Amino acid sequence: MPAGCYAADSLSSEGYIHCSTAAQLLATANRLFRGRTDLVLLCIDTDLVQPEIRYENLEGETSLFPHVYGPLATGSIRAVHAFRPLADGSFELPAELSSTPVNSVR
Repeated sequence: MPAGCYAADSLSSEGYIHCSTAAQLLATANRLFRGRTDLVLLCIDTDLVQPEIRYENLEGETSLFPHVYGPLATGSIRAVHAFRPLADGSFELPAELSSTPVNSVR
């Protein structure tokens, strides 16, 4: 892995980094990660991402999810936010993101 890059485990196991758009984020988090306390949101600037981003439906869903086919240069990550569940295990957007359009990776 080059210095100054981020790569999720899925990059080596599946060939891409799973991502969600801001509109997809909460449904994805609540469906797949309910109750997890070890998550952060990486807000990326898709204009600065060098690897190919493909919007794909690979799991039989109806939505197209962004997948990044290579490591993310840290310069393409615009913000990092703690992403802790509520008491019932569900997630909501952090207050600082509620009015900001973001792309988020897990």
